Amino acid sequence: MKQYQVKGLSCGGCAMRLEQEIRELEHGEGATLNYNSGRLRVNEEISMEAVRRILKSDGASLSAAPADAAAHTEAAGSINGHAHSHAGQRIHSHDDHEIEHGHDHAEHGDEHDHSHGSGWTKLRPVLAAAILYVVGLLLDGRVESWIVVTIYLAATAISGYSTFLKGLRNLLRFKFTMDTLMTVALVGAIAIGEWKEATLVAILFGLNEWLEGLGMEKARRSMDALLKTAPKEARKMEGGREVIVPILALAAGDIVKIRPGDQIPSDGEIIEGVSSVNEAAITGESLPLYKAAGDIVLGGSLNQDGLLLVRITKAYRDSSLARILHLVQEAQETKTPTELFINKFARYYTPAIMIIAVVVMLAPPLLFRGDWSTWLYQGLSVLIVGCPCALILASPIAIVSGIARMARHGILVKGGVHLEQLGKLELIAFDKTGTLTKGKPHVTEVRVYDQERLFRVASLIESGSTHPLAKAVLEETIRRGITDAGETPSSLRTIAGVGMEAEIDGSIYRLGNELSASHLDMPEQVRSDIEALKAAGLTLAIVSDDSAVLGLFGIEDEVREESQSVIAAIHGLHIRRTVMLTGDHEKTASKVARRIGVSEVKSGLLPEDKVDAIRSLAAEGRVGMVGDGVNDAPALAAATLGIAMGKGTDSAMETADIVLMQDHLGKLPYAMRLARRVDRIIRLNIGIALGLKLIALLLTIPGWLTLWIAILSDMGATILVTLIGLTLFLERKESSTAQG
Repeated sequence: MKQYQVKGLSCGGCAMRLEQEIRELEHGEGATLNYNSGRLRVNEEISMEAVRRILKSDGASLSAAPADAAAHTEAAGSINGHAHSHAGQRIHSHDDHEIEHGHDHAEHGDEHDHSHGSGWTKLRPVLAAAILYVVGLLLDGRVESWIVVTIYLAATAISGYSTFLKGLRNLLRFKFTMDTLMTVALVGAIAIGEWKEATLVAILFGLNEWLEGLGMEKARRSMDALLKTAPKEARKMEGGREVIVPILALAAGDIVKIRPGDQIPSDGEIIEGVSSVNEAAITGESLPLYKAAGDIVLGGSLNQDGLLLVRITKAYRDSSLARILHLVQEAQETKTPTELFINKFARYYTPAIMIIAVVVMLAPPLLFRGDWSTWLYQGLSVLIVGCPCALILASPIAIVSGIARMARHGILVKGGVHLEQLGKLELIAFDKTGTLTKGKPHVTEVRVYDQERLFRVASLIESGSTHPLAKAVLEETIRRGITDAGETPSSLRTIAGVGMEAEIDGSIYRLGNELSASHLDMPEQVRSDIEALKAAGLTLAIVSDDSAVLGLFGIEDEVREESQSVIAAIHGLHIRRTVMLTGDHEKTASKVARRIGVSEVKSGLLPEDKVDAIRSLAAEGRVGMVGDGVNDAPALAAATLGIAMGKGTDSAMETADIVLMQDHLGKLPYAMRLARRVDRIIRLNIGIALGLKLIALLLTIPGWLTLWIAILSDMGATILVTLIGLTLFLERKESSTAQG
């Protein structure tokens, strides 16, 4: 499938109709035209000339801009700078140029659309018609009537000719769209001699379309601004020389120089230099972080004040920033349940309005001897009220604006449906380790029963594990001077929810929680020590063989500073319950739960138990699961909404529906507040769109509905829906918790 950017889409309903027409072409099956992003996807074998004709019929066209950020980046790198060195050597790099730019320069012709001028192009005829209309009003009664009528007709033609042509074409095909409604209304108004009002209808409808497109374009531009944050070039070190190359030419292992003020081109590790690095493009946090040799840096971050040499660890296509931009692009193209319902409703709404209009025109004169002229006029007004533009716009602008604003704050929402779900959560479950706690546990207490074997066995077993608790035990053995010295167990396996089992020197050893030693009959001293460590709120790591416990490690994981305030803020949002899920024993879990203030705690859970707990909560209402995206993937997938935290880890990106790009939960209340605000705005917009139309329709009962009231009710609804949706871009001062 090839991607193209489309400019000039006038409304969501028009986009749906154009998509259907394109699908009717040869090789058009599967074509998609998304109004939110303005992106068209079509089969490579389709006739682009036919596609252009269909788009042109609605005043839309293919843009010269590449269809996606990756193509934009590659084009910038390949066209603008063919990679050159400071020594004067020019290096050409075309090998990677494989992304479809989404346009053919040879085919642009007169459809080369400049986005900066497209809004003015649509507004010019409306303004010209408005000037003629004012002239007609001033001359009315002062010159002969045919002159005034001619002026009104000229104004109507200038502002409404495109609507008339589209509407007439649709009417002949029995396709009932807003253009069809307006065409019938214009022809009817002129036929009964309402020249002045016919002109006003044409002008206000043209203004309405311009405002509608302007609102959606504003939302799209905000999204485009995010997609242009990718750096274009990098300073690659080759044989001691500095060579400027497109970032798509970078590969893992390349060394790049990052000057102060430059963006880091891709994920990597600092090998030389120190600097302050601003990761706002990734995490939404503007506070710079001190970075030195050995530290990891993320592509898209800004190097502020030092010279750095960075070894690239991921090609740009696989970097955190590239994946974020890709997911943000996909997010704006997903439709929420509300949008799908509105679109389906609109398909039946327009024909229904035409039937109502016919009834209004015919029923009073035929049944109650009403005046034909009066009720024909009322019926034409009903047709204008039936325009579904405001209703179709009720959701997209708010959703796109919400996703863009979330992304600016380092909150990656994978689609409008997930944004909608976030605003409707009733219960939230949290994983403990690495989410509510820092995930960097350390040993605080040790009970030794076999000095000779305990630390050596613990070191050999835990050296093969990446679990945070294993790292804590390993660090303790190293602190005591024990290393594996190249030794490895004969066998090593993980027992989910229990611990590790290994064969060392022909004997079986286990290291894990209490279940790992459940086969043993423990002495009273060992049991007493276990209870004492648990009472202190420590997590247990028990080392044992087939006959005895060798020793105990009491491990503590520090609670995150923001956890308590985050939970309090979430409770303030009227979430019914917060639940902490952990594999820890009850006493440790309860100690953490009391400190941070969660409503409920479920302890001693195996991974499959966490999934069962989520399913149980889901039976009570919409449940969100918050984790670090590392070892809680099943629970994240089982929840209504999975929320992962972490600076762009692969597992978090792939598993969760929403990713907090920070290393903490501070942005979660902010995200929930914004999601609820989006939900409120969508509901308000739907209410306004339907409410104003209902009021206008009720005016037909006493015969008070006029053409200008009808068009003003439609235009007023569209303006209000657009402006209210765009208020999401207005930043309000948030609490420190909200901002993280």
